[in-house]
Amino acid sequence: MKPKHIFRILLFTVLFCFQFNLSAQNNTQITTFNEFNIKGFHLDLRIQVMTPKALQEFADTLSSFGINTLVLEWEGTFPFEKHATISNEFSYTKDEITSFIAHCKSIGIQVIPLQQTLGHVEYILRHPRYTNLKEDKKDISQLCPMEVLDNRALFTSLFTELASMHDSDYIHIGGDETNLLGHCEKCKAKVSEESTSKLFVDHMKMITNIVISLGKKPVMWADIILKHPEAAHELPKETIFIDWNYGWKINYFGDIPNLQHMGFTFWGAPAIRSHPDNWYVTDWTTHFNNQRDFIPYARQSDYKGIIMTSWSTTGLYGFTWDVGYDVMDMVQIRNTYPLSGFRILIASYAEALSTKTPINPETFVLKYGKDRFGLSTEEAHTLWQFLSQKPELVANGKLLDAAYIAKTKAAYNIAKSKLLKIEPLKNESEFNHLKLMAEFRIQYLNFKEVEAAYNAETYRPSQNPELVKQLDKILEKAKTLDKKFIALNKDFLYDAELNEQNAIRVQAVKGLRDRLTKLK
Repeated sequence: MKPKHIFRILLFTVLFCFQFNLSAQNNTQITTFNEFNIKGFHLDLRIQVMTPKALQEFADTLSSFGINTLVLEWEGTFPFEKHATISNEFSYTKDEITSFIAHCKSIGIQVIPLQQTLGHVEYILRHPRYTNLKEDKKDISQLCPMEVLDNRALFTSLFTELASMHDSDYIHIGGDETNLLGHCEKCKAKVSEESTSKLFVDHMKMITNIVISLGKKPVMWADIILKHPEAAHELPKETIFIDWNYGWKINYFGDIPNLQHMGFTFWGAPAIRSHPDNWYVTDWTTHFNNQRDFIPYARQSDYKGIIMTSWSTTGLYGFTWDVGYDVMDMVQIRNTYPLSGFRILIASYAEALSTKTPINPETFVLKYGKDRFGLSTEEAHTLWQFLSQKPELVANGKLLDAAYIAKTKAAYNIAKSKLLKIEPLKNESEFNHLKLMAEFRIQYLNFKEVEAAYNAETYRPSQNPELVKQLDKILEKAKTLDKKFIALNKDFLYDAELNEQNAIRVQAVKGLRDRLTKLK
């Protein structure tokens, strides 16, 4: 045999062995792929309360994507019996909730109720019945953890009712963003004598014990215990922590491995709607990248579940007060476009859960555009161009100047115009949500131009007629957009909510117009 033939045989053998070894490694990667036990979605019903029909259809969509868990933040929409004062004007009936949970169970989804127990309880503390629980009479976001007996009585009652209607293994007890820890005199004394961690943990330990006594496992947001971990070991080991990360650095709140070494289980939580999203701007790129980066990290870090959060509002409120700080009215700060317009992000979430490598946002959007809407390659790139536009927001409270707004609007108008020209071959209604978002953003920028002129040092009352003319044009266009919004979201939200959301979008426009016409 010639030497060159021997060399070829040896080379072939080496390459074959290398390829076989590589295949074995790939097979190992597949068999050791860390599948999350909990593949969930968090539904925020604090505002934009979905109709029972929309809830059921949304659950069907989640099930089709392989989601097996739904965390329901009912807030004031749950029909409490003993504390019916909490239930608001959009609360569901017991039959509606029973029917919905049964439907979810039939399609393989467990429903976990989320009941806030320390912070984010404005919807409870706004009522005089619970005044004694306030940590502060003006900032009613948090109850006082030192009111132990009354807190225990309240949450024993609430959790008992929730447990009776939800057959999942868990109850989510909230616990995030408790910014008033150690605020009142009794809490200050507790912190001084022991620690902030002890103040927080003693309260949450009482809450977790109520949940465990009802045969459930407590789930809580991890931010506060990570900031104040000193007493974490006192919490029951059944407690599951959720690391919520919406695009920031890993271990942003604190040392997660430290709590894992204590024996605590972690789930992760990215987001598809969060700050700074509002009615007019969605930071699509951040949300896609959040899925690309955080979900593989959570899998690598042995998190046992993922819950995708979707916030309709920040959870901060403005108030109209009466004498004695009685709440006459409470309005949310920040609204986002309803969940009806975000299927593409839910689909990418499902993709990120099922793939063994991080998703590529642009590749995903191009494929989604073709498969879901029947778009051409050029049209799919137009969709990506729209979704990857830089959000234009007021930065750090500073007003964007007129020149910057005009430049931003000119660039965005190009993307919007291209998007509006696309006629999808299928799923037209879903695509029309994206078109409407584009039109809302231009409406927002048009108003920001007028607002910038009004706030400029060069502003003079002589400009009022021209500014009013521009505002009238915005309001006239708003009428058309309002009709589109109602048509797209009919039966998704209640009629009263549709009208309320339309009014919120033009509230600032009308307010400025009133000021300008009175100055004439």
